[in-house]
Amino acid sequence: MIAVIWEVTSRLSVLPEFMFPRLTQVLETLFNGLVNGQFLAAIGKSLSRLLTGFAIAIVLGLIMGYLIWRYKLVEDTLGFLVTALQSIPSIVWFPLAIIWFGLNDISILFIVTIGATWTMTVSATSGFRNVPTLYKRVAKTFGSSGLHFIRTIILPASVPQLISGLRIAWAFSWRALMAGELLGSGGGLGQLLETGRSLGQMDLVISVMIIIAIIGTIMDNVVFLRLERSVQKKWGLT
Repeated sequence: MIAVIWEVTSRLSVLPEFMFPRLTQVLETLFNGLVNGQFLAAIGKSLSRLLTGFAIAIVLGLIMGYLIWRYKLVEDTLGFLVTALQSIPSIVWFPLAIIWFGLNDISILFIVTIGATWTMTVSATSGFRNVPTLYKRVAKTFGSSGLHFIRTIILPASVPQLISGLRIAWAFSWRALMAGELLGSGGGLGQLLETGRSLGQMDLVISVMIIIAIIGTIMDNVVFLRLERSVQKKWGLT
């Protein structure tokens, strides 16, 4: 129904076609972009940046989350700072990234990492704090300590909370990536959006928006939501 309304409205609209393209025109652009490899190359570029930044954010988030949970001094200093930084949109860091690294892939990777790090840190801290005291007492009774204690007790018991944090952090990093590529350079879906805008090709812009929405939906509903439900079911939380 929405497709029919879009097509009919576009054909009857007084707006020029480049401002309000027909649905069939958008689908044609989307198909051609996939066939000639333009969209696939952009998707690969964007996902490679995203996966790299997201992986770095996970490592940093887990480390900082552990330190905040483990040490009171770190909680009073770094914990407060993380809470403050979490309220800053990722794209606000982009001018600073350009000054530090220049207008290149590193700047985009930086804001992608920033976009997920604070959320992952908060989720990790919360997950570590919510480990049942009984688990910790039993483990220490059997002599577990140090890395063994973290690996066998803290991390496994924090998994449900960490999965929820991963899901939210992914969404933040995905949005940060699109904003960074839109303002930056070096290819990617965001750069295709800017190309469509500069050339006045709204069919290209809408095609890229559709791809962004599809990838975001697949990652959230197919990957993270299923993973979250699976973990909750395994842990008896559902």
